[in-house]
Amino acid sequence: MMAIQMSSLGFSPLLPAIQKDFSLSYSQIGLFTGLYGLVAMAVSVPAGILAKRVGEKPALTGGLLGVAIGLLLLSQASAYEWALGARVVWLLGYRVAFVCVMTSIALVAPPDFRSTAMGILGAMASLASVIGAPFGTIIAEPYGWRGGIIGFAVMALVGAAIFWFGYNPRANKSGDNSFHGHGPSIPTRSAFRMPVVWSMVLLGLINMGGFSATFFVPSAVKTTFQLGALESAFVISMSYILAIFANVLFGYLCDKFDRWDMMIGLAVILVPACFAMMTPNLLLFRVATALVISLGLCATNQIFALAADVVGKSEVGPVMGVVGLGGGLFGYVGPQVLGMLRDRTGGFTAGWYFVAIGVIVSLIEIVFLRHYTRSRNLATR
Repeated sequence: MMAIQMSSLGFSPLLPAIQKDFSLSYSQIGLFTGLYGLVAMAVSVPAGILAKRVGEKPALTGGLLGVAIGLLLLSQASAYEWALGARVVWLLGYRVAFVCVMTSIALVAPPDFRSTAMGILGAMASLASVIGAPFGTIIAEPYGWRGGIIGFAVMALVGAAIFWFGYNPRANKSGDNSFHGHGPSIPTRSAFRMPVVWSMVLLGLINMGGFSATFFVPSAVKTTFQLGALESAFVISMSYILAIFANVLFGYLCDKFDRWDMMIGLAVILVPACFAMMTPNLLLFRVATALVISLGLCATNQIFALAADVVGKSEVGPVMGVVGLGGGLFGYVGPQVLGMLRDRTGGFTAGWYFVAIGVIVSLIEIVFLRHYTRSRNLATR
């Protein structure tokens, strides 16, 4: 996860140098970065199918190799069009690897430890975002942005090697009964034929605010508090540092107590946190931003643990792809709608209302899925 996320979240300080090197407009930079959401929407479900067909181990390793190849191609690009193509290769590998990471954890982590394992995974992703930016920047100082990109490619290769030699897909040989904990065995059925699985796309709404806030907090800090980039960097960095600890703690609590109830409680906290983003008080704004980003990241990892409870073991890959589709879809829609509402209204109030409503919809979906899962377990006893 760190090898995947270090480049995905840490290359942003290199963007100004990339823009200058290729003489790009802001629209072209927007397309370059915004490809993330488009590729996530297109690739998440096929990545889940790939994990089921060939196995999560070769699929994830191949995804990391794709990340490395895309980054190496980007480091050698001589024109914007080549850089754009390299970015697509990078993101194709990234999304396959991301979906397969979640599949791997869901398959081999013991049921009573699954949420904690997902929390540790989320903590590593948050840590990667904290160290990725300085990692690439330090290398770029003597070797340029291309050297920084090569550094990220090397990390992807290291991650692929560690996973290939360290991951044992036979670590959990148990059937569906153990996979789902103490509940009854769940009949094997294609995830794509279950409407309840497709409804889980809506779970991506729960982190739409956190994803959007990462991009729009700098503008909100400038327009609302008349402060500069240093304050914005502080607010976002503190949010991701908090997310490191929050992911582990929340994952542990989800295993200790009922994970469905814990997710409902998290969503209930996220709703007022989204509304608090509209405050004119700087301290409250910092707290609200930290909650929206860190709890959103917690939720992102735990919805994959929830999804594993809805289907049989053989369908974990496909359902992870569907949940990943939701994350990609709303990771693209959220910033787009916030930007559009900012242009239309001249402020961020309407945008924060929008993301708060998204959390409410995801809360309703979680309550529905909890009822569905418990009713099905009772019926199959």
